Amino acid sequence: MSASLRLAVANAAVLTSALARARGHDLITRPAFLAMSGPTLLRVLALRPDPDPDDFAELRLLVERTGARVVVEDSFGAIDGTALGLTPRTLPVMVRPPGPLPTPTPHLDVRPARTAEEWAAAERVVVDGFPLQGFPTGNALPLALRRHGGFHLRTARRDGVVAGACLAVESAGAVGAYWVTTLPEHRSRGVGRALMSGVVNDSPVPVTLTATRAGRPLYESLGFSVVARATWWSNGG
Repeated sequence: MSASLRLAVANAAVLTSALARARGHDLITRPAFLAMSGPTLLRVLALRPDPDPDDFAELRLLVERTGARVVVEDSFGAIDGTALGLTPRTLPVMVRPPGPLPTPTPHLDVRPARTAEEWAAAERVVVDGFPLQGFPTGNALPLALRRHGGFHLRTARRDGVVAGACLAVESAGAVGAYWVTTLPEHRSRGVGRALMSGVVNDSPVPVTLTATRAGRPLYESLGFSVVARATWWSNGG
């Protein structure tokens, strides 16, 4: 495992653990995986490239017993999701070393969500624009996450209106960027670039993310490079 991939996975583990606690979901910790189990989602993160057979057997039981949507993120190619009845898609894990980016477009105001009202507005953008399926506003990115050091929701405002948002998690020697979202009516206006420039410019450590197909060209233009191709297994529910 490369050092960059290790940073990305460790950061994702911090996010998964914090989300489980903030949402009031069960958190299952095993040497090979971390699982967040709630009423609408079983979210599993592979932690290493060599899962123990007992861990895989437990993972199979979790998948078989849940009635929720299942998402398994595996950056190592270690899990055979077809044996669990899951379908794969591949997404690149990308990393950028620390270093400044140009100041974003002046007409866009990027700021952290400092109040409960600003946090709720940012969360609503992610729920509606990303979207986060099965999570209403207030439960997708609960306000309780603010109690965890290093968790920051940002918004980008265009003409005074919240046009985009993202979550940045500083932990485990990296900053992870998650749910970089632009609302449909504000797309192709530099909102995503402004959000990511804010994250990168405030980060003294490498920035990691998992890119969608649509987002990858933006991240490459900002100096991110692919360090792994993660398989995301799901049951399509």
